[in-house]
Amino acid sequence: MANEPVSVVFKIYCLSVMTLVAATYTVALRYTRTIPSTDLYFSTTAVCVTEFIKLGLSLGMLAKETGSPSRLKKSLVEHVFQSPKELLKLSVPSVVYAVQNNMAFLALSNLDAAVYQVTYQLKIPCTALCTVLMLSRSLSRLQWFSVFMLCGGVTLVQWKPAEATKVQIEQNPFLGFGAIAVAVLCSGFAGVYFEKVLKSSDTSLWVRNIQMYLSGILVTLVGVYATDGDKVLEKGFFFGYTPWVCFVVFLASVGGLYTSVVVKYTDNIMKGFSAAAAIVLSTVASVLLFGLQITGPFASGAMLVCVSIYLYGLPKQDTSKLTRQDADKESRQKLITV
Repeated sequence: MANEPVSVVFKIYCLSVMTLVAATYTVALRYTRTIPSTDLYFSTTAVCVTEFIKLGLSLGMLAKETGSPSRLKKSLVEHVFQSPKELLKLSVPSVVYAVQNNMAFLALSNLDAAVYQVTYQLKIPCTALCTVLMLSRSLSRLQWFSVFMLCGGVTLVQWKPAEATKVQIEQNPFLGFGAIAVAVLCSGFAGVYFEKVLKSSDTSLWVRNIQMYLSGILVTLVGVYATDGDKVLEKGFFFGYTPWVCFVVFLASVGGLYTSVVVKYTDNIMKGFSAAAAIVLSTVASVLLFGLQITGPFASGAMLVCVSIYLYGLPKQDTSKLTRQDADKESRQKLITV
């Protein structure tokens, strides 16, 4: 399937959906955390529900992949119930992702969606560093340049952060930035760790997801009990859930799985355009919905981040053939000289 020819229209469709999901999730989550209400939902329960939905969707995709109930049962027994070591291995990224998702809620409770969207792109240099250290890969000079450019852009955004005039709740920007920092570190490490696990065997992506989400459910349930246990027992697990909250949970559940499926039909340049477009859409939505006031440093920093994302996704130049040709030419020249 990966080798099937893909039309430009389908690639544009993938790009559009990825962009809309990323931008809409950020803006909708920000909205649910900033509306003046005494019935604010517990973010830990939302993260937990998301894990349950992801598990259900992954089971459905594995059922489709295996083709029959008997094969599905065999796959689950072999890779889940009889593989405690694999479950333990996948518990590492599940814990890290659980922390990351909770930090996203904390960050968007204290920062505007556009500021969050731009700052969160620091996951790119963090992922790049983890890739170099954990997978022994190398980055091109252009990629390193784009990493430093991105960091410079984020610094400009934070130099004089844009403010939202329509948000009436009390916010703590320093707490928000700290939450983003933790989320960025978690995203970089967990993404590279999961990639390493995936490439260490031929086990299905959906089996790996199931292993990870089972651990994730356990971890997030512990998080609910440790953070909001008394309040949940008093008010209920789904206290404060509105259609908008359900929409956020839906986007969080489907967005990641959808992206993991369609990424194989796109390239890094398209993913870069998607991330940049999501920043633009989040900024426009923040201006309209939250009264965001754009400052010069914010606009300049956001532009630098968008350009750096594009540069980072450009394909590396394959110099191996050129090197071999130069070596052969040099060898022939030596023979002629002799």
